[in-house]
Amino acid sequence: MKIILASHNFFPEVGGIEGMSELLAHGFVENGHEVVVVTQTPSDKEDDRFPFRVLRSPTAVQLFRAVKWCDVFFHNNISLHTTWPLAFLRRPWVVAHRTWISRVDGTLGWQDWLKRFLLRFATGISISQAIAEHISTPSTVIGNPYRDDLFFEMPEVERDRDLVFLGRLVSDKGVDLLIDALTALKSQGLTANLTIIGDGPESQPLQAQTKAQHIEDQVTFVGAKRGEELTRLLNRHRIMVVPSLWKEPFGIVALEGIACGCVIVGSEGGGLKDAIGPCGVTFANGNLEELTKALATLLRHPAQLQRYREEAPRHLASHRSGEVVKRYLHVIEKALASKSS
Repeated sequence: MKIILASHNFFPEVGGIEGMSELLAHGFVENGHEVVVVTQTPSDKEDDRFPFRVLRSPTAVQLFRAVKWCDVFFHNNISLHTTWPLAFLRRPWVVAHRTWISRVDGTLGWQDWLKRFLLRFATGISISQAIAEHISTPSTVIGNPYRDDLFFEMPEVERDRDLVFLGRLVSDKGVDLLIDALTALKSQGLTANLTIIGDGPESQPLQAQTKAQHIEDQVTFVGAKRGEELTRLLNRHRIMVVPSLWKEPFGIVALEGIACGCVIVGSEGGGLKDAIGPCGVTFANGNLEELTKALATLLRHPAQLQRYREEAPRHLASHRSGEVVKRYLHVIEKALASKSS
C-alpha cells in the first residue's frame, strides 16, 4: 500500500503524537508499505535518516498530489489543515483518535463540530475506550504502545524505593495531590519515600510544598531522566503513582512503569485505566482520601504487589510496538478493501 500518514506535529518536535507517528511510519515501512509523512512542523536537516519521505508544510498543490498518489490517507489525530483534498479525491480515510475533540473546558468550538461531522466519513481508531465513547462515531480501540526496547525489568537492580512519579511538573498532573497524600500517610504512621522524575513550571512550588508540610526528607526531586538511567531508576521503585487531575486520553507512562516492575496507582477518569489494566488500582480523579487509602493498602500489604505484577506480561503483550502496528495495518487494509468493493 501507498500510505499518507498525516501528523500535524512531527520530528524534531517531541511529544506523544510525534513519537507515535514516527513509530507507525517505521512500522508500516517495515511491513512492506510505502509511506509519506505530511506535517506542519518546519523542515529538519535530518529527514534523510528516515526510510520514508517527509513532506513538511506542503503547498495546496503538493498536498493534493500526495493524496492523489496514496492508496490510503491515515490521519494520526484529525487535523483540518490536511483534510480538504479528500473532498475531491476518493481515498479511504482512517483517523486515529488520540485526544478529546473539544476545547480545554470541555465545550465545543466550531472546529470541534466540524471535525465530529467529518468523522462520519472516516474509519476510526481510538486509543482507549473512553476516547471511543467520547467520539461517538464507530471506532476500533487499539491501546498505545510503549518502548519495549527501553522499558523492561532489570533483575540486578534492587527495588529499594517506595513511590515514584514520572511526568511533566504541571498543575493538571496532580503532583501536589500526591504530596498531600504522602503527608496524610505520615499522619497514619506510614513514612513512605517518593521520587519525582521530571521538570516543569511547578517544580519550585512543589518543593516549597514539601517543606511547608515537613516531608522534604521523604521526597527526592531528580529532574528529567532518559534512556537507561530512567529505566534503572524506575526499576528501583515498587509503586508508580499517576495522579492526573484531568482525564488522560490514555497514559503511556503507566505502561512504562508496569514494564519496569512497578504496580500502578492512577486516576480512574479517562483512558488511564485502560493503560493500567489489571496491573494496579485506580482512584477518583482529585480524590485525596481515595488516593491515600489505595497507597496505604499497598504499603501495609506489600504481598499484594506481586499479584498485580503477575498480570504484567499478559497486559503488556498487546501494547508491544510490533503488535500495535499490525493491528493498525489490519484496520487500514480493511478500510482499503471496503472502499475498493
